[in-house]
Amino acid sequence: MAKRVFLVVLDSFGIGEEPDAAEYGDEGSNTLCACATSPFFHMPNLRDLGLFNIEGALDSVYDVDIAPIEAPKGAFGRLREASKGKDTTVGHWEMAGVISPERFPTYPNGFPADVIEEFERLTGRKVLCNKPYSGTEVIRDYGREMVETGSLIVYTSADSVFQIAAHEDVVPCEQLYEYCRMARSILTGKNGVARVIARPFVGEDGNYTRTSHRHDFSLEPTGQTMLDILSANGTDVISVGKIFDIFAHRGIKESIPTSGNPEGIERTIELLDRDFEGLCFVNFVDTDMIYGHRNDVDGYAKALAYFDEHVPTILGKLREDDLFMVTADHGCDPVTPSTDHSREYVPWVIAGPRVKAGIDLKTSGTFADISATILDYLGAPAGDHGTSRLDQIMEVTKNA
Repeated sequence: MAKRVFLVVLDSFGIGEEPDAAEYGDEGSNTLCACATSPFFHMPNLRDLGLFNIEGALDSVYDVDIAPIEAPKGAFGRLREASKGKDTTVGHWEMAGVISPERFPTYPNGFPADVIEEFERLTGRKVLCNKPYSGTEVIRDYGREMVETGSLIVYTSADSVFQIAAHEDVVPCEQLYEYCRMARSILTGKNGVARVIARPFVGEDGNYTRTSHRHDFSLEPTGQTMLDILSANGTDVISVGKIFDIFAHRGIKESIPTSGNPEGIERTIELLDRDFEGLCFVNFVDTDMIYGHRNDVDGYAKALAYFDEHVPTILGKLREDDLFMVTADHGCDPVTPSTDHSREYVPWVIAGPRVKAGIDLKTSGTFADISATILDYLGAPAGDHGTSRLDQIMEVTKNA
């Protein structure tokens, strides 16, 4: 029977500060426990798989009413990030087997004049803002001028991103994407930011809103990912959500874009009914983009609860040789004063008909154990990083 792995990333769902969190200004962060302070937090299905049994996950400054259970039905553990950084690109690359020893550049004072001048020359448009800014506030404060002048809103954050916002009626999406490609061509070497992001918006002055037409233009991974290895091995690789962009379109056979978590969950459930052999790699971005960055603890908790409600449907559709994994790429504690990502451990919860119940994988030293385990299970060559945990979690482990 064909083997399938469904790897779901709950974007920014960290489970407690890492030992070096102070270097990132993230002491005390624990996204899981922060969300558990909300009356809307409800995750009984991931709890039953072992989420609350993960080592250190409930160690927190927050007063929360959650506890481990006696007999978890899945395997579980936590992963420490070996890479430097705490952003989407670094986290996803590492879980796919590529470790980043240096942080991507960030721009707390805006981008250098030579970068902006070259961008203006290539696009033929002036730049507004050029400093760190909230995505919703920047269109509130600069949207009217953008519409009136046609200038592009360029801004960044604590992450390694060059973001370009423009009204869709003034700059159609395809044109905005072309401007992003121009920026991507400039932003190399010492200015090689992790992502250039198109941020289109619509509406009238005083009521501008971002649309679902966001598009990321990432650096190519600096090493061989599990997606590259699986594709070269003739294995299917299907992405759902922004995975396609994070990996600069590399190693992916089929990409399914989504407008947010609800559609992503629907597409994932549909794929459970499809015949394929290999990896379905899913990102649910709303927890990070809409709730974590806006310190909306209730919204974050509701998004987690919504996903958890669908876990029984997912588990019910798993075939005999399927694996279902839930993890994250970093934290984004919605209770701390910061609206940025947080340097946290991430969960790794594993379920499937042949997964041993109650297996505690403790703490791993790298997210890359995910890719090592998936490659091992799917019979592909090993990557450069990570340790397969397959023999620990599976009743039946490898191809005959």
